[in-house]
Amino acid sequence: MATVASSHLLWLLGPALVAGVAYLDPGNVASNMTAGARYGYLLVWVVVAGNVMAWLIQYLSAKLGIVTGTSLPEILGVRIRRPLTRRLYWVQAELVAMATDLAEIIGGAVALNLLFGLPLLAGGVITGVISMIVLTVQTRRGPRTFERVIVALLLIITVGFAAGVFFAPPDAGSVVAGLVPRFEGANSVLLAASILGATIMPHAIYAHSALTRDRFPVVADGAATRRLLWATKWDVTIAMAIAGTVNLSILLLAASALQGVAGTDTLEGAHAALEATLGPVIATVFAVGLLASGLASTSVGAYAGAEIMHGLLHVRVPLLARRVVTLIPALLILGVGFDPTEALVLSQVVLSFGIPFALIPLVWLTMQRGVLGEHVNRWYTTVAGAVCALLLVALNVVLLVLVFTGA
Repeated sequence: MATVASSHLLWLLGPALVAGVAYLDPGNVASNMTAGARYGYLLVWVVVAGNVMAWLIQYLSAKLGIVTGTSLPEILGVRIRRPLTRRLYWVQAELVAMATDLAEIIGGAVALNLLFGLPLLAGGVITGVISMIVLTVQTRRGPRTFERVIVALLLIITVGFAAGVFFAPPDAGSVVAGLVPRFEGANSVLLAASILGATIMPHAIYAHSALTRDRFPVVADGAATRRLLWATKWDVTIAMAIAGTVNLSILLLAASALQGVAGTDTLEGAHAALEATLGPVIATVFAVGLLASGLASTSVGAYAGAEIMHGLLHVRVPLLARRVVTLIPALLILGVGFDPTEALVLSQVVLSFGIPFALIPLVWLTMQRGVLGEHVNRWYTTVAGAVCALLLVALNVVLLVLVFTGA
């Protein structure tokens, strides 16, 4: 049984760092880079607000897994009693998982193209194969070894995406001005939804409860559980601090070094502009970070997708077999020559529509004393979670109106 003694708190860290990789996937890079290049510091507030909301959401997901010993998909698979409703819920969750995988495979393919000149389709295949190797570590060596691999990739991602800011520091006054919530036209709303879809990832909500379930057995002692939840708050805080800093660094780098530069609303164009502006070293480090991002996030995404299928349909498909199947849509996109950056941004918009389906049940379940017992949410936690859900749903409604009215 896992101990919660003070000397072992460091050992308790890890699940949030793995889930937090979802907040640093290639979709984040495309959305934040595009936002900075097109609108400068305008959407800084979206990145900050998204990261604050993400802290609360990921903590609630982790708490659900720790206290109940089950994942969010498993609980929903039991509580959604009508088979048709449960299957429909699974369909939307599966579409979200596929959109996630699309972004991650494309990101890895673009990175390999930038680093080695490989064709995008070949890069997508290689990214998928390497992700299978990482998933083999998870299935054969257990969660701790899997965490170490993902955290190592997380360090590479952090250096790759944050290094450029030190060579092109942002304007402090403009950063502060960017904290004021506002938009400039329909396209800025689309990018805001894309940033939030990339920041608050539905599959990360599903995955975090499963990661804590796998890592920690249910502890009967209430005091021990409270200690474990306290350590989890630190785990989530560290993970979200890293993710928030890196995401903000990407947007600030684009705003300070790439705004107004032609072609910087694509990953390839941004890489070329970074090379021309800051030199080949920074551009190469950026591409390495993008590759690590694709490899790490696609592995976590495959783990989440398998958990979604198992929990909602009560079907356990081997991770590697599922990995092969979910590679197909991404490889088709790469094969037909669809613009990879546009595909990345649109995939994040799809993710933003999946957020309420994961977030609303999470908030509802964690406010139920019959589910969490003495660890049920305090009233203000539930209010904060409900406000997050309402804001995200409202943004998606506005986005739908803008899209269907042609605004």
